[in-house]
Amino acid sequence: MTVKQLTLPELTEACVRLGIPGVGLWRDPVRSYGVEAAAKVVRDAGLTVTTLCRGGFFTTATDLDDNRAAIDEAATLGTDTLVLVSGGLPPGGKDLPAARARITGAIAELAPYAAERGVRLAIEPLHPMYAADRCAVSTLDQALAIAAHFPASQVGVVVDTYHIWWDDRAPAAVARAGEQGRIHSFQLADWTTPLPAGVLNGRGQLGDGTIDLRAWRERVDAAGYTGPIEVELFNDDLWARDGVQVLEETAHRYIRHAL
Repeated sequence: MTVKQLTLPELTEACVRLGIPGVGLWRDPVRSYGVEAAAKVVRDAGLTVTTLCRGGFFTTATDLDDNRAAIDEAATLGTDTLVLVSGGLPPGGKDLPAARARITGAIAELAPYAAERGVRLAIEPLHPMYAADRCAVSTLDQALAIAAHFPASQVGVVVDTYHIWWDDRAPAAVARAGEQGRIHSFQLADWTTPLPAGVLNGRGQLGDGTIDLRAWRERVDAAGYTGPIEVELFNDDLWARDGVQVLEETAHRYIRHAL
């Protein structure tokens, strides 16, 4: 999504040239391209699919069927991790604990299905400003409390700097998640202000904001995580630029601000 203006072949070609070994993919562009075709493009380039995003949004009667489809797509793409953005309150709802209980119940339905296909479910907590409409899981502590109902090999969490950097309990939660083997994905984005209208596309380029990205990378390293590190930026200004240039800039910013 950082360079959604690139086609999948353009993205994989640029990743190979820059020495980027894997890509995190989103379902909509993958479906538009064709799941089998997307898997072949990535595989033929010698890359891996680090994660597929997103499952979740457990708020409708059809959400389980859609999530089973997402699990199947992840398996076809060859990734072992499906990121869950769990959904907010139902229309007219005000009960956050009930929403989290509903999320737990949905994951209980899906986890065995995912395990049979070699796919882990990674619960991503989103910043509290998204609690009403996008994700009732707002902190790593909450995500880990849900994940604790399931084996770590089936359900874990996403550590996304954009969403948790503000939480003074998050460093301890990262360490605990590492001890439990539940860090299934690590994502970087910076927090810049003022936030844009609509908020969603406000993720800043690495180094442009207030998050100590290197400190978070060191925390996740110390927790024992050795998997891929993704950069996920929703940013209209970046999307309006040349995608290859944005990808090159992002790689350089990662080296400068996170390594």
